[in-house]
Amino acid sequence: MDHPDKAFPVSWDQFHRDARALAWRLAGVNGKWKSIVCITRGGLVPAAVIARELGIRLIETVCVASYHDYAEQGELKIIKEVAPSLLQDDGKDVLIVDDLTDTGKTAAIVRAMMPKAHFATIYAKPKGRPLVDTFVTEVSQDTWIYFPWDMGFSYQKPIAEGEVG
Repeated sequence: MDHPDKAFPVSWDQFHRDARALAWRLAGVNGKWKSIVCITRGGLVPAAVIARELGIRLIETVCVASYHDYAEQGELKIIKEVAPSLLQDDGKDVLIVDDLTDTGKTAAIVRAMMPKAHFATIYAKPKGRPLVDTFVTEVSQDTWIYFPWDMGFSYQKPIAEGEVG
């Protein structure tokens, strides 16, 4: 598995704090969101936290497959579309949530479905950042984020003992 040189491991604790930080920012943007549309799979966890924090009950998914083997981003395919009722008025008062915007390709597809929706992610990389309205942390394009649901506990070599990129 070939990943960029920089690793950014995120613990469950850190991810929860970052999702709550995003909720704080979103609370000041709109008086009342009518729903959340989360981009699966990465958007599921932050959407649950944000829905709790902001009192949003209607959570919808849009399923877009992009990282086919976690190494290369292949052709994008919409596996499940958004409910037509949320597409009315171009997604006005809808909050789109994802964990990360990387290249912006997935974000562009979902944003095109709901151009008036507010797009929020926990993390943003430079290529995808212009498509996001609100985010918490920007990371460099060559950083690979290891999300807590992708990791298990294991020994980590000290940086001094490994190769530094």
